[in-house]
Amino acid sequence: MTDETTPTPAQPTRRTRRRTVLKVVLVSALVLALVTGVGTWLFVRHLDGNIETGSLAELGPGRPERQYTGNGKPLNILVMGDDSRDGEGNRIDGEEGAGGSDTTILVHLSADRSRAYAVSIPRDSIVDRPACNDGDTPAATRVMWNAAFTVGKEYCTADQFEQTTDILLDHYAVVDFNGFGQMVEAVGGVPVCVPEDIVDEERQIFVPAGDPSVLRGDQALDYFRARYVGEQQDQNDISRIRRQQEFIGALVSKVQSAGTLARPDRVVRFLDAATKSLRTDEELGSVLDIARIALQLRDIGLDKVQFVTLPTDYFPVDSELSGKVFWTPEAYEIWDLLNHDEVLPASLIGDSSVSAKKAGGKGGGKGHGTGGGGGSDEVFGICA
Repeated sequence: MTDETTPTPAQPTRRTRRRTVLKVVLVSALVLALVTGVGTWLFVRHLDGNIETGSLAELGPGRPERQYTGNGKPLNILVMGDDSRDGEGNRIDGEEGAGGSDTTILVHLSADRSRAYAVSIPRDSIVDRPACNDGDTPAATRVMWNAAFTVGKEYCTADQFEQTTDILLDHYAVVDFNGFGQMVEAVGGVPVCVPEDIVDEERQIFVPAGDPSVLRGDQALDYFRARYVGEQQDQNDISRIRRQQEFIGALVSKVQSAGTLARPDRVVRFLDAATKSLRTDEELGSVLDIARIALQLRDIGLDKVQFVTLPTDYFPVDSELSGKVFWTPEAYEIWDLLNHDEVLPASLIGDSSVSAKKAGGKGGGKGHGTGGGGGSDEVFGICA
C-alpha cells in the first residue's frame, strides 16, 4: 500500500525571494517618484501663484537700445525694495513723499557669465524724473531718486533708470520688505556683527550690539532699513547701503549653507516667503525662470559677484539740497561700461565695492570706503 501524503508547496528559492524583494522595491520607488513628482509639481505651481507679475511694456516708447553687440547676451535686472506696510498708507520710514523704496540695485550679469555686479543707487540721489502713469504724473526735475517709486511704483522707477543711465533693462524684481523679514525667519536668522546698539526711537528700531547678533524677522528688517546710525547723520544713506549689501551677502550664504539645504522645512518656508514677497515682469514670473538666473549666478561664484555703491558726492551744506547727493562723473562711467558689458576696473570702483563672498563671511567691519564723496566708518561687518 502506497502512502499518500498531501503535497506541500515548493519552498521558495533564494533567487525567488530576491526577485520578490526587487519587485517590491521597484514598485515602491515608482510610487514614491509619482507622489514626489506630483507634490513637487503642485508646490512649484503654488510658488508660481505667489509671484505677482507685470510687464516692462508698461514703460512705453523711447526706451534705450542695447549697446553690447558681442556674443551672448548680458542681463540687466533692476531690483527694488518696497517698504510700504500692507493695509496701510504709510511707509516703514514714516516719511511723506519720499518713502516707498529705499533700495534700488542694478544686477548686471556679463554676456559670458564670468562676472556679475550689483550696483546700489542711493535713494537720496537727485535726478530728473520722467513722466509716469501714462503721462498722468508729469515729469519733474531735481527730485530724489526714490520719489519715482512713490508716484509710479516699479514702472516709474524702471523708466527713470533707463532714461538716466541709457541702459536697457531685461527684467525687474520688487521685494516687499515685510516679506524679507519672513525670508530671514525661515532660515533661522542671520548672524550679524553689530559693534554698537542701533537705536532709532522715533521709528521704533532697536538692534542690540553683538558678535554676532542673530537677527530674525522684524529685527533683521530693522537692521536692513535703519537710517540714523552713529554720529555722521548726513551720510546715513551711504552707510545703510553697505549694511544692506553685507546683509544680503550673509543671507545668501545662510541659504546656501548645509544647515539650510539639509532642512527641507527651512527650504520650503524660505521659497514660500520669497515668492510671496516678489513682483516681477512676466518673463521672470516663475520659480523656474528665477532658478535659471540663480544657477547662473552660482556658476559665476560669489567671489565674482561684486556689490558696488554708485559714486556720489554731497551738495553743499548751505544749499537747498543739503544732505542729498549727486552722481559723480565716475558714476556715469560705470553706467557706460556696464552698457557695453565691460569690466569695472578697481581704479574706478575702488573701496566702493565688496565681493558677495566677502560680504557673506567674516571680513566685514570698519574701514570700507564708499567711493565718491560719501564715506562713513559706520559699516557693520558680518560674522563668520
